[in-house]
Parts: sequence; structure tokens; C-alpha cells
Amino acid sequence: MGTAIMERRAAAETIRRLAAEIRHHDYLYHVLDRPAISDEGYDRLLASLVRLEARFPDLVTPDSPTRRVGGAPAEGFQQVRHPVPILGLDNATTPEELKDFDRRLRSLLGTGPAAYTAELKIDGLSVVLTYEEGVLVQGATRGDGEVGEDVTGNLRTVRSIPLRLRGAAPSRLAVRGEVYMSREAFLQLNEEREAAGEPAFANPRNAAAGSVRQLDHRVTAARRLGSFIYDLLEAEGAEVDYQHEVLGLLGEWGFRVNPHFQQCPDVEGVLDYCREWSSRYRDLPYDVDGVVVKVDRREARRQLGYRARSPRWAIAFKFAADARLTVVLGIEVQVGRTGVLTPVANLQPVQLAGSTVSRATLHNEDVLREKDVRVGDTVLVRKAGGVIPEVVEVVGERRPEAAGPTILPATCPACGTPTVRLEGEVARRCPNALGCPAQRQQAVIHFASRGAMDIRGLGPAVVAQLFQAGLIGDVADLYALSADRLAGLPRLGPRSAANLLRAIERTRERPLHRLVYALGIRHVGEQVATLLADHFSDLDQLLGATEVQLEAIPGVGPEIAGSVAAFLREPAGRRVIEGLRAAGVGAGTSRPAPLSGLEGKQFVFTGTLPGLSRRAASDSVKARGGRVAAEVSRQTDYLVAGEQPGSKLERARELGVTVLDQAGFLRLIGQEGGRAG
Repeated sequence: MGTAIMERRAAAETIRRLAAEIRHHDYLYHVLDRPAISDEGYDRLLASLVRLEARFPDLVTPDSPTRRVGGAPAEGFQQVRHPVPILGLDNATTPEELKDFDRRLRSLLGTGPAAYTAELKIDGLSVVLTYEEGVLVQGATRGDGEVGEDVTGNLRTVRSIPLRLRGAAPSRLAVRGEVYMSREAFLQLNEEREAAGEPAFANPRNAAAGSVRQLDHRVTAARRLGSFIYDLLEAEGAEVDYQHEVLGLLGEWGFRVNPHFQQCPDVEGVLDYCREWSSRYRDLPYDVDGVVVKVDRREARRQLGYRARSPRWAIAFKFAADARLTVVLGIEVQVGRTGVLTPVANLQPVQLAGSTVSRATLHNEDVLREKDVRVGDTVLVRKAGGVIPEVVEVVGERRPEAAGPTILPATCPACGTPTVRLEGEVARRCPNALGCPAQRQQAVIHFASRGAMDIRGLGPAVVAQLFQAGLIGDVADLYALSADRLAGLPRLGPRSAANLLRAIERTRERPLHRLVYALGIRHVGEQVATLLADHFSDLDQLLGATEVQLEAIPGVGPEIAGSVAAFLREPAGRRVIEGLRAAGVGAGTSRPAPLSGLEGKQFVFTGTLPGLSRRAASDSVKARGGRVAAEVSRQTDYLVAGEQPGSKLERARELGVTVLDQAGFLRLIGQEGGRAG
């Protein structure tokens, strides 16, 4: 086989892997608001994909992330199509990259120095507001750049967003801006959530996004959100020649415009602005992560045009990640749900990216050894992606003479079991899965999580409190809780306790695959849980399964089968399952007999299904032997199109895929006249 062919195959596999990874992070960031990677890390992934696609243009697929402008809209809101695509921006991180941007533009325009408008890049949630006859008629999130979520009711509660415009505004107007949460409001909100036993938001941006996506407008109204409007998307009858004029007009019409923008006659003026604000932005009461540089003359913008995912006439200059020096006061070891030991540095408190940081993860044994972090060390700490505090490096010349190397314990700090490190793994773990109190506590947190049994109000703080009070020892004990037993717990007043008990009660009828995933068996994610639930009709059958039977299931390899069999053999594991059965959990979760023609069929969903969540619809398909995919392909059997469907509908028609409306879908799964279940 020729070298060129091998190189091409390797490139195709790398492109596939990069695209899948980027789409995963798009989903986490834009839909779930749970970023798991820094902006720098995401940009590196995207840049790698762009470079490979440039070398192999025939390998570029229509659904490549380089052809996209964002993530998919979240469930729970009607979808709306934007008047124009809401694009992202290319990034620059050095003065040289800004100068390169300037040279490219001047070459394309064939002119001398280009004038720019420089604006602070607010770290919030991008929104589009539409006005008719001066009245707000619609507010939407960015979504995937073409279709967003209709959050008009929530945006009406943001006091800086005008409900009626001032002055002689155009009869139809669409603008773009950012909704954000100040650091003060963010800290207060997290204090309230922690006091209520709810998980804290990672940063103000996530808090703002979560607040705008609340289904209850009153919750959004209580969150003290702010806004800055910065772009004109549609303005019937209005002629504006320059971006700085746009910002002035927006202010006249009643929008809140960030006052720190500046006209710059050339790129040197832009560099001066970036240098000034790179040292000043931390003093602002809200988060800023860079500067947006736009060609000032709008006619020049029209000449320059757009790439697939960004305009040629604008770029974002990203500030260097905020980092601070502090001292390691101690190093403790946490035990996770799967027994993994994670070293965590307790730090002398330091202000970092708008919050006080006193702890930072050291990830695993290899990272701990590589960075050689010791108690007493002075270390440089930053927030990875502005979210998770991490130790960047040790300042060696400041190390105390008595500081000795840190070694992970040979026994589990929670149960005393000897720890192990399996060949090929970076993690050291406690093998005493169901006998370790730390793992049991983490198992309950996982059991209650959204993708598992979805027990609202049972967050980490409440779980810890229940363990400390001796009220639970594993997930089965949740079903023995009562109002009397919960009475007097500090984080659970009568109303919260009643809500928690109702949430627990609702889990008795969760589908089998959700229950299997909720058990927290190692190597069993949502997809494997679905395979197991498809094969075994109920908990009794699963409990009696042998390792040979498990391995015979397509998609379940030896490692997964061994892990499931070990869980089922373990007395503590059987005790958990039998406790759940005794409590009536899983009794109604067996899969219905597959309906004619539905077994193995692949479904894709698009648009909004009134009164039916995407998860419930997917559960109904899986419970009847079908499969759910994210994208339409030649393997798709049915596209279920709800209200305001996206581009998937057009693709399905091109491929001749059967398209069902909501009523047709309910008839097909045998739930005509009701809800999927």
C-alpha cells in the first residue's frame, strides 16, 4: 500500500476523530452550558481540523464543524430562525496575529490603513432581539447560528433590555447583544444555591446562560442579569455607514451599550487599546475575555464578506488566561465514584477570574509526579477555560527545604483497602467498589444525576448530609426516606423535603436503560446501558446473566462484560439491586414487545414536540427496540419533525427518509392520543 494512501487514510481517521470531539464540546458548551475544555484547547482542536481539511479538501464533509457556526438549540423552548446568520469570530492571541489580520484586510480591500472599532468582548450569552414598531416582539439565543431558542419571556425580565424603544427607531429592527451576570450577583447566587443544597454555577457566563434558559420567568427575574447591545442585524429604512455610528444609534434607541468602545485609525491604535485593557479588564464588575476588532466602515465589510463560520472583517483578540501565585497548604486525596484517587491541592485563598480559589485538582498520580507539587510550594494557578482551578507549575526557587515529595497512599483514605493501578491506566483506584463509603456516596450522586434517575434536589451537598446523618448507605436506602426522617436536616426544610420525596417517588417508573446506567457500573455508559436493557427485559433477567451471556451481546466486549458480571457477583452489588427491587424500582421498566417494523429502526428528531421532551421521546424509541441518532443519514428510517424543524428536515427529504409529525410518531409507538412513555 502506497505511502500517500496510508497518509490519506490516517488523515481521514484524524478528521473524523477531531470532528466528533469538537461536536461533543460544542454540545457541552452551547446546549448543556457545561464546558469541559478551555477556549484555548477548543481553538487548538479546531485549528488542527482546519489545517487537515486544507490539505485534504475532498475529505471535508457537509457536517464538518468548520462549516458550522455553533451548537444545537436546547430542548424546552420553541425554535426561531434568525434574520441573518449569527456567526462566531476567528481569534488572535498575539499582536503579530492582529497585524496579520490587518495585512489581509488591506490586501483584499486594496487600500491604505484600515480604520477599526474596538469593543470589549463581554463573556455572557449571545442573544438576538427583534422589535416591530418600537416594541420588543422576540428575544432568542444564538443557538446554532441560524436557529435559536425563543426566550422572549425571560429576556423581558432583564431590566436593561428595553420593552419599547426610544426616539425614531426603525419600524422593524433586529439587534445582537450579550446578556451577562455581574460578579457580585454571581457570588450571591452561588451562596444561595449552596445554602439550598444545589450545585454552584461554574462561572458568571454559565450562570447567565442557565438563567436565560429557565422555564419559569420568575427565576430569571430574580437573577439580576444585565445586557450590552453591540450589533445591528436588520434595520428597515436605516442607513448607517460606520460601526461607531451603530453603537451611538443603539444608545439613542434605548439600548445599553458598553461605554468602553473606541475608534482606532489603524491597527496600531487597536494594539494600544488591547494593551490598555489587558491590564484593566479585571477591575470591571463583569467578566471580559478579550477585545472584538471590527472594520469600522460597513461598506468595506460588504466587500470583505464572510467565511463559512466567521466574517472576514472582524476578529477577537483574546486576553491571556488569568493566573496567580499562591501557596500549597496541604494535599488531600479524594475518592471518586469508580474508586479513582484524585489528589487535590488545598491553597492559600487567592482571587482568580472573579472568585476566590482555595482548591485545585492535580488530576492523577502521573501529573502529580510530573509537576512535583509539594506541601509548602509556591505555585502558579489558573482557571482552565475560566472554570476549573488547576496548578500550572511550581516556582522551584521558592520551595521550602523541608518540603518532601507527595506520594499517593497505598491504601484508600476512605476505607483502608489497598489501592491498585492497572496496566495501561493513569489512575490509581480503590477496588472496594461497593464497600467503600466514599464510592457509595459518589454512586448516589451519580444515581440522582440528570442522565440517570434525574432526582431533582438531590445534589452533592444533600447527599453528603444524608450520609453524615446515617440516613442512607447506598442508593436503595433513598426509597426508605420519609418526611419524619428528613425533619430537622439544615439543608432540607419541610417544603424541600417534600419536593425531594416526590422526585424520588417518580423514579420508580424510569425506563430500564436509565436504571442500568444509574447503577454506576464501571464501563457502562448510556449507550451500553441501552444495549443491556434491549437484551434483558427486566432486572431479574439482568441479575441472572452470566459473563458469557453478557459478552454475546453485540457491542458488549469482554471488558464490559467482566465489569458487569463482577458487579452482579459482588454481594454488595446484588444487595443494591435487590434493595431496589424490594422498593418497587424497576418493576415497571421492562421493555414492551417490539412493535412490528420498529425493532432496530433508527430515529432522528428535529424541532420542538409540544408536551413531550426529547429525552422522553428517545426513551420511548429505545424501549421499543429502536435506536436514536443525532444526524440524518442513509441509515435513518424515520425523522420525527416537530414545530419549527431545522435543516435535518431538508436533508431527510433529499435522502427519501420517512418524515413523521408528532401525531404520526405517537401512533407508530402505540401512544396515540397520549404522551410517549
